[in-house]
Amino acid sequence: MSDSERILSVDIDNQTLSASGPDAEHERRVAIFDLLEHNTFSLGAEFDGPYKLELSRQDNRLIMVISDEKDEHLHTFILSLAPFRRIVKDYFMICDSYYDAIRNSTPHQIEAIDMARRGIHNEGSELLATRLEGKIETDFDTARRLFTLICALLSKGQ
Repeated sequence: MSDSERILSVDIDNQTLSASGPDAEHERRVAIFDLLEHNTFSLGAEFDGPYKLELSRQDNRLIMVISDEKDEHLHTFILSLAPFRRIVKDYFMICDSYYDAIRNSTPHQIEAIDMARRGIHNEGSELLATRLEGKIETDFDTARRLFTLICALLSKGQ
């Protein structure tokens, strides 16, 4: 991965960001940290990176504003969030079960719930990668971390 094919910074609009609990806040911070440490993200040869990414939600749409490192606007993608609603709802339900299990269950039960949680998260990540296809080149790990941030934006509306 070259420096020109990566996200340099991520900003999430605080107006649309959920006032979530400590578990979700921790997940969001880890996703941003991991995303900035290692990611693959490119708008193709037309727009050179590295990129700055701003995420927000407006109505039922994800707004992805992409700038270069000099803060010059490159492109804005607007994606409908409707296809994500079921997956995000299922993900929140399983996350609630997972956080409850961490406090009250055996390691075997926690592991089973975590496997289900990761499976739903992977499903959302695959959907995101498919929706970005032909627009943004990314790898699966980057799509996973971006899906976590989409969940953070959607949790307010759930």
